[in-house]
Amino acid sequence: MTRSPVVSRGVSVVVPVRGRVAATERMLASLRMAAERCPEPVEILLVDDSTPEDAARHREHCARHGAHYVRGPRHVGAKRNLGVRHASHDLLLFIDSDCRASPGLLRRYVTAIRAADDTDGLAGPTVVEESPTAVFRIMRRSHLLHGDLERPASGGRLEWATTSNLLLRRAAFDVVGGFVEESLTVVAGEDVDLGIRLTRQGFTLRAEPGAEVVHDRLSAESVRSVWRRLYGYGRSEQWLTTVHPDRRAPRCNPVVALTAVTAAALVAAPATRARSTALIPVTAALALGLRARAHLSGGGPRAAADALARAALECAFDIGAAVAALQLRRPALLFTGFRPTPTGGPRA
Repeated sequence: MTRSPVVSRGVSVVVPVRGRVAATERMLASLRMAAERCPEPVEILLVDDSTPEDAARHREHCARHGAHYVRGPRHVGAKRNLGVRHASHDLLLFIDSDCRASPGLLRRYVTAIRAADDTDGLAGPTVVEESPTAVFRIMRRSHLLHGDLERPASGGRLEWATTSNLLLRRAAFDVVGGFVEESLTVVAGEDVDLGIRLTRQGFTLRAEPGAEVVHDRLSAESVRSVWRRLYGYGRSEQWLTTVHPDRRAPRCNPVVALTAVTAAALVAAPATRARSTALIPVTAALALGLRARAHLSGGGPRAAADALARAALECAFDIGAAVAALQLRRPALLFTGFRPTPTGGPRA
């Protein structure tokens, strides 16, 4: 699809996708329902780089739900930029393919931003669908997994927001040049980077707590899916410290600490008759215990067990951060992390 759009009032919804055929059709159906309640014109652009078989099904679903199909590149930032280049309206809504829009999402966004001349973007909370699995119960309170998605529920100004549920004025998006199209990973981190660049140039992002999107539970109900997400988050955090070095801060990565202790203990093992290796489980237990303690708020033995399990799964984030530091060939990043808010704390 190739168009030379004339920008008009309305909402262009841009959705990047690869695979996820069933989830994407649910998302398209939810957007169609939300569009019917929106007081302004709405268009939906699905930007896809799936296999030929999945792409054919996406095309069918786009035709069924009145969406435009765009064949796109691999990187998610490049996908979103391509969608914007095909968009014809002055408001841009970014939503992920494994999410579902609430029926009043578009109406609420349009009403709010048209009434706020001092606001350049709005973000609503993304709530992960409930799952009966033990992994979901354990990770439900994980700030690493859910904190960024749910932050807009508290209201107020934001420095950035996840692109699972973000509305921007196209004029602001164009000024900063859109999303980065090259990063350490094909997804994750590009939304943080965009928000930082927007707010640094004086644009204002605000939370819209009632503009809710529901995230598919598949990303948070198994060890594999949780590990994959957190590992990716850890890698993207280290990339962010390279493009925004002023946000780099000292951080003790427990995986790095355990690796260092293990190496030292093994080297010293012959001289200590292996007694030094006792430091390895002690260090591992200490690292897990400290992280689990941060999660505890009473609740008895089960709560303590859940906190330990959560701490163990969250090590995926630390491993991702360590791997990224090595991939970037910046070993100093093994001892730093990304500071989520500017020095002085978040703006009110």
